[in-house]
Amino acid sequence: MSPFKRYDIRGRLGIDLDEAIAHRIAGAFARVTGADAVVLARDCRECSPALAEAVAKGLMAQGVRVLDLGLAGTEEMYFATAHLGAGGGIMITASHNPKDYNGMKLVGAGAVPLDDAAFARVKALSATDPDRLPSGSREEASITRAAYVAHVAALVGPVGPLRVMVNSGNGAAGPTLDALAEGLAAHGAILDLVRMHHDPDGRFPNGIPNPLLPENRPATEAAVQEARADMGVAFDGDFDRCFLFDGQGGFLDGEHVVALLARAQLALHPGAEIVHDPRVIWAVEDAVRRGGGRSVLAPTGHVFLKAAMRDTGAVYGGELSAHHYFRDFMACDSGMIPWLMVAGLITRSGRSLAELATSLRRDFPSSGEINFTVPDTAAMVARVRAALGPKARAEDWTDGLALDFGDWRLNLRASNTEPLLRLNVEARGDAGLVAEGVARVRALITG
Repeated sequence: MSPFKRYDIRGRLGIDLDEAIAHRIAGAFARVTGADAVVLARDCRECSPALAEAVAKGLMAQGVRVLDLGLAGTEEMYFATAHLGAGGGIMITASHNPKDYNGMKLVGAGAVPLDDAAFARVKALSATDPDRLPSGSREEASITRAAYVAHVAALVGPVGPLRVMVNSGNGAAGPTLDALAEGLAAHGAILDLVRMHHDPDGRFPNGIPNPLLPENRPATEAAVQEARADMGVAFDGDFDRCFLFDGQGGFLDGEHVVALLARAQLALHPGAEIVHDPRVIWAVEDAVRRGGGRSVLAPTGHVFLKAAMRDTGAVYGGELSAHHYFRDFMACDSGMIPWLMVAGLITRSGRSLAELATSLRRDFPSSGEINFTVPDTAAMVARVRAALGPKARAEDWTDGLALDFGDWRLNLRASNTEPLLRLNVEARGDAGLVAEGVARVRALITG
C-alpha cells in the first residue's frame, strides 16, 4: 500500500497506483465510512477518467450511490459533499505532481478529513478485495457547480473594477473559473479576466502546474506585465491552491498572502481567531494584531489546520504552502476564494497589490523554505537547538523547533514524507539578518 501518505493517496501509475488498487481503496472507503452516498470528482490528467471509473465501480460494489461531478476541482468535491449531505467524497488528482503520478483525496461527511484511525483502516482494508453487496448507483451531479458558484460569490462580496491575469496551467480550473466569472458578474463584480493556459489538457503542454517552484513563475510574471493587470493568479492542477503576483509581476510569498487574507477576514469579522502554521509567523501576527484578532498556531498540514479551525471557530486558516481555509466554506481549503478575497481587499483599501506587497516584503523579509537532506533529522534538530537555543528569547515546538531571537526567528522541522529538514528564517525589517540566520543554521547542518 505504498500510495498511502500521511494525509492522502498518491503514487506513480502502474507502480504504486492502478485501477485495481483504486477499486479496492474505494471499497475500503465505503466500508470504513459507512456512507450511503459518495461524491466523486476528478482532475484533467489523462489517466483520471479510468481511475474515477474504477473508484465508482468499487463504491457501487458496496451498495453506494455515486454522485459524479466529472471534471472538477478538489474544493468543488468538498462543497458538494457537504451541500448534498453525502457520507463522503473522493477526488482523483495528483495536483502538482509529475504526469506519471495520480492520487486520491478522501473526506467524510461534511467534508471533514478522515481521522488517523479511519485512514489507517482504509489502508488496511485496501489490501484485500471486499465482498460484493447489492449494486449501488451512479448519477451526474454537475448541477452542484451552480450552487458552488453562488456560495463563493456571496462569500467574497463586491470586487473590482480590476484586471486580473489568470493562469490555469491547463489544469482543472478553467471551466470552474468561467462559471464563477459569470456568477460574480451577476453579483456586481467588475473583473476583466485575462486567461492564460486556460483549457484543461492532461498532457500539460506548458509544464506541470506547480507555481510554487520558482522556475515555473516567469511565464505568469511576464503575462501580468504584458496585460497591464492589477494582479496575477496561477493555479495548481486541482486548483485547491492559488499563487498571487502583484501588478508588477512580483510573486507574493506564502506568509504575506496569509497576512493579507487575515486582514481581509478581520475586516469582515472583527476580533475573530485566525489559525496559521508556525513556519513563518511575524507578518501574520502583525496583521492579526492590527485587525484586533487572535492568532492561533497549528501544526502544518490540512488535517491539523482544519481541526484547529473547528475547535476554535476561527474564520480563516492559512499555510505557507498556499493552502487557505475558510470557516464559511466548511473549514476547507479553496484556491478560488483567496484571490477573490485579496481582490476585494484591494478594492476596499484603494491600494494596489504591489503597494501592499512591497510593505510586507520590507517589514517582514523571509528566506523561503530551504531543504536539507540529512540521515537523522531528529539528531540534527537537537544539534541546532543545543547551539542556538540558549541565545533565543523563546522556544516553541508546535511543529518542529522554532527559536525566536527578537530580531530574527527560525523554524526547523522534519518533512512528513521525506528524509528532509525544512528551514525557514524571518526577520523584522532587515533582510541581512535573514541571510545571517540562514548561514548560521546551514553551517550547523552541513558543517
